[in-house]
Formats: sequence, C-alpha cells, structure tokens
Amino acid sequence: MLDFTWKVFSHTGNVDTYLLFKEIEQEGFETPEAYNNEEIQHLDLPIS
Repeated sequence: MLDFTWKVFSHTGNVDTYLLFKEIEQEGFETPEAYNNEEIQHLDLPIS
C-alpha cells in the first residue's frame, strides 16, 4: 500500500496523496502489494 501511494504521488504530484502516504507510513499500515499490473498500469502513462 505504501509503495502504491508513493507511486501515485510521484506520478501526479498531488499533495493530498503525499499526506496520505505520510499517514500510512507513520501508522505502520504497510501491507503486501495486492495489486496486479493491470490495476496500476495507468500510472505508467506520462502525465499530459
């Protein structure tokens, strides 16, 4: 979850996503990645 949130932030630059990342990091809610490539594939597209 932490990696997914960071990836979203790094691609979008959204401050709210960064704050969510920091909250998850501080709370220790790190979970194994349960996302497959299809679910996060859209993140690999360039920002337009």
